Amino acid sequence: MSRFTRGLAVGASVLVMGSSLAACGGSDDDGGGGSGDKSIAFIQGVAGDQFYITMQCGIEAAAKTAGAKVEVQGPQKFDPTLQKPIVDSVVASKPDAILVAPTDVSAMEAPLKAAEKAGIKVVLVDTTVNDPSFAVSEISSDNIGGGKAAFDAIKQLNPDGGKVLVISTDPGVSTVDARVKGFEDAAKGDSSFEYLGVQYSHNEPATAAKLVTAALQKDPDIVGVFATNLFAAEGTATGVRQADKGDQVKIVGFDAGPDQVKALEDGTVQALVAQQPGIIGEKGVEQAMAALDGGSTEKKIQTGFTIITKDNLAGEGGEAVYKSSC
Repeated sequence: MSRFTRGLAVGASVLVMGSSLAACGGSDDDGGGGSGDKSIAFIQGVAGDQFYITMQCGIEAAAKTAGAKVEVQGPQKFDPTLQKPIVDSVVASKPDAILVAPTDVSAMEAPLKAAEKAGIKVVLVDTTVNDPSFAVSEISSDNIGGGKAAFDAIKQLNPDGGKVLVISTDPGVSTVDARVKGFEDAAKGDSSFEYLGVQYSHNEPATAAKLVTAALQKDPDIVGVFATNLFAAEGTATGVRQADKGDQVKIVGFDAGPDQVKALEDGTVQALVAQQPGIIGEKGVEQAMAALDGGSTEKKIQTGFTIITKDNLAGEGGEAVYKSSC
């Protein structure tokens, strides 16, 4: 859960990245134990996000091993009104399984339940919905733990305490809500820090920058900001830089795209909480194939994270950086 990415501003169009990693010609000799020629659709939370690209790489590698084929689609924004038509279209194409990162805990529940009712195995990756009982498995990072780790990083950078702020995306996204909770609980439990609450950037870096600029005008003594995802961190860094508060305000971001690593190297961001999206993708395929083959599945799986700093970037931290392509 540690780095940030830049989205592609292409309106509301849909990015389709088809990947045929399939069993060739329906042969049984595909290494998949007779499960070859199975089709898996991966529906990203947002296209062009290096977190989901890294997850796609894990999915494609695991699918190739299993002898399955993968098709990838995603909306241009993390928005249920854009993701729902993609889900409906994918369901109509009748893949064997769908791996999906729902963009809202409420709005995406009914479309995904419809997929399950159509006989499609559904695996929730990264995010979830209010009632995930229809899904084969839920696979995500320990987001509450990641939020607490973000506070611990800010505390280490500001041992004397001070005012801290969270910049998030939108309420109703399960993963970022959990990150906010983890940070908030930790901050409120430490009397040396004053928690200023959470503000929502709607997943727009420019909005995040404006929010941070305004927050620093109101509270010029803010010492730390936790940005809950790629875009929030990108905008937070811009806002701090524009306010000329780089020496004072310590930024801890979630996720780990190349732009965020550069910000870390430049000193604009002091720490990143990197998720393991490739592992989430691999496990998603494993659970989907097990369900399709009639095997046992795990209802809920949590993966870990890596704290990336300038000090460990050449080693363990660097290995956790997200990919721009597979």
